[in-house]
Amino acid sequence: LVEINNIPLLEIVIKILKLYGFNEIIINVHHFANQIINFLKEKNNFGIDIRVSDETDLLLGTGGGLKNASWFFNDYKPFLVYNVDILSDIDLKQFYDTHINSDALATLAVRNRQSSRYLLFDNDNNLCGWKNTKTNEVKIAKQSKSNFVPLAFSGIQIINPSIFNLMPEQRVFSMIDLYLNLAANYSIKAFNHDSSLWIDIGKKENLIEAGKILNQIKEQTT
Repeated sequence: LVEINNIPLLEIVIKILKLYGFNEIIINVHHFANQIINFLKEKNNFGIDIRVSDETDLLLGTGGGLKNASWFFNDYKPFLVYNVDILSDIDLKQFYDTHINSDALATLAVRNRQSSRYLLFDNDNNLCGWKNTKTNEVKIAKQSKSNFVPLAFSGIQIINPSIFNLMPEQRVFSMIDLYLNLAANYSIKAFNHDSSLWIDIGKKENLIEAGKILNQIKEQTT
C-alpha cells in the first residue's frame, strides 16, 4: 500500500495486470493483512476475481506461499507470479507467449543489473546455478560447456502448474532453492528484458525514481 504518485503500489500492479488480460488474481497477505483486504473491498476488487491467501500466522516464503495458494491454479494453465514491490513495463504478453512456446517448467524474467545475487544461465538460457557476490557462495545445479551468464532475477515469473507435484513437503521454502534443485532435470528458462523499465520499490531510496518510471509507463499505455 506504499503510494507512488499518490497511487498504492498494489493498485498500480493490478491495473497493469488487467491491461494484459489477467482477470483472476490471488494475493498473499501477511504484514498488515487486514489493511490490504479492506483496501480490496473498498475498490470492489477492481472489477475482477481477486482472492486472498492469508499468511498472517506464518510467513511461508516464496515457495511455501505459492504452494499454499495452489488450489487457486486449477485450470492447468501456466500462471504469472509478480512481486508487488516491482514496477516495470515488461511486455507480459510477449513474456507469457515465450514461455508457452518453450518446454520450460518455469520462465524467469531477468536482466543485466547490479546485484549481490545472480542466477547463472548457459548460452541456451537454461538455469544452471546461483551466486552471492558478497559471500562468494556459489551453487551449481547443472554443468555447462559454455561460461555461465550471470543475470539478476526481476521478481516476475511464469510457472507451469505441474510444479506443485515437485514441491517439498515442508510448508516454508524458497522458489529459488526449488528451481536450483530441479534445474538438473527440468528446464528453467531465462527471459531477458533489458530493454524494459524496471525498479525495485522494496528499497526506500527508489521511491522518487519509481514516480518517474510510473509516469513513463502511463505515457506508453494511454
